[in-house]
Amino acid sequence: MNAMTDIANLRLPYGRTGSQYEVEFDPEYGTLWGFFNPSSTPCFSLALLNDIRAHDSTLELNGGKVMFENALHPVNYYVVGSRVKGVYNLGGDLSLFQMLIKTGDREALTDYGRRCIDCIFPHIQHHGSPTMTTIALVQGDALGGGFETVLANDVIVAEESATMGLPEILFNLFPGMGAYSLLARRLGMKAAEDMILSGKLYKAAELHELGIVDILVADGDGEKAAYEWIRKSHRRRNGIQAMFQSRQHVHPITREEMDRIVDVWVDAAMRLEDKDLKMMHRLVRAQSRRTASDDHAVETQQTGRAPAIVAA
Repeated sequence: MNAMTDIANLRLPYGRTGSQYEVEFDPEYGTLWGFFNPSSTPCFSLALLNDIRAHDSTLELNGGKVMFENALHPVNYYVVGSRVKGVYNLGGDLSLFQMLIKTGDREALTDYGRRCIDCIFPHIQHHGSPTMTTIALVQGDALGGGFETVLANDVIVAEESATMGLPEILFNLFPGMGAYSLLARRLGMKAAEDMILSGKLYKAAELHELGIVDILVADGDGEKAAYEWIRKSHRRRNGIQAMFQSRQHVHPITREEMDRIVDVWVDAAMRLEDKDLKMMHRLVRAQSRRTASDDHAVETQQTGRAPAIVAA
C-alpha cells in the first residue's frame, strides 16, 4: 500500500453509472468510498443532493450494508471525498438561493434546506448502523455547506493545502445546515459562534490545532492516510465505533433540531436586503467560475476573512 495506484486498485466501482456521486467499495476492510463529482459548479446542486440521497437511502434500507458481488457486506467505514481537484465542496447553490430569495419562494428554499439535511443527518447517525465509522477526506476547499458535511463525520483527514470555513456572514446570513450543532459538539457554543460570525477561512493546520481536523497530512497523502488509519484501527474498531456512537448520547443532534435551524435559516434568508443580495450576486459569479474542471485553489486576502469563492 505504498503507492496510490495500489490503494486505488483495492476499490471496485459500486453504485449507479453517470451519477454525480461516485461510489466505490473496498471489501478488505468493508470500506465504502463516496466521491463528489459534480458536472458543473462544485457545490450542492439539487442534482448532486439527489444522487447522494439515492445512494445513501439504499444503504440505510440494507441496514448499513451494500450489495456487492451478489451478497450483502457490512460497511465498517464510510469515507467521503471529492473528485474535483482542489475542491471538496463549495457548499450551497448560491445561484439558486439568489433566485428563490428574489422571487420570495420560501417553500422551495425550505425544500432545498430539508434536502441538505436529508443527506447530512443520516451521516451523523451512521446511516442506522451501530458498527460504521464515517471519515471525511478533505483534499481541497470545503466552504459553507461543504464544511458542514466535513463536520458530520467521526474522523476528519485533511491535506495541508485544504481550506475550510463558514463565510456566509459576508452576505449577512449564517450556515443553517448543521454548522452550529456540529461545531458546538466539537468546540462548545461560544467557540462555534465565534467561528461562524468571523467568516474566516482556516487552513487545515489551524483546524488541526483547534482539534477539528484529526489527521493532518501532506498534499497527495490524504487517501493513503485514510487507509492507514483504517488499517491500524481495524482491530480495535468495535470499541472505537462504540465511542463514536456515544457522542450522540452525550451531545445528541436530532433531526428536529436540524429542521428547526433550517427554518431559522430560511427566515433569515428572506430578510436579506438588496445590498446583501448584491454581495451574493458577486459571489454567485465567482462560484460559477469555479467549475469542476478548475484546478486552482481558492484565493484569500491576507486577512483570511474575505474569500474569493464562498458558499452557503
